[in-house]
Amino acid sequence: MLEEYIIRTSKREEFIDITGYVRQCVRRSGIEEGVVVVYTPHTTAALTINENADPSVKEDIIEFLRRMIPRDGNYSHTEGNSDAHIKSSLLGVSLNLLLSRRRLLLGTWQGIFFCEFDGPRTRKFYVKVMGE
Repeated sequence: MLEEYIIRTSKREEFIDITGYVRQCVRRSGIEEGVVVVYTPHTTAALTINENADPSVKEDIIEFLRRMIPRDGNYSHTEGNSDAHIKSSLLGVSLNLLLSRRRLLLGTWQGIFFCEFDGPRTRKFYVKVMGE
């Protein structure tokens, strides 16, 4: 089962919790055991798994990336979003998750995040649920 989701980001850089969308897709699939792939087809966005209980964690990650990869760095790419391309490459555009008994095998504090680095924009991501 493959589903496409459209989201609207509201800031240049932000992490949006998409765990609920992925769980919804798993429920609709009816698949008990397997693998879930989450993918975004953007070169200035990414996906990651991290703590979703304390919002300061995602803010700390964004701030660290800003310091390490500044927006106004000395880049050859002249569109003004080279930092976003680098951040996307470092975090990655896809995730593989395990599915057991119709549940994602996420840790207690883990959530799935869509990472925007060149917003605000309308973005999409895909969720593919595959059974054994």
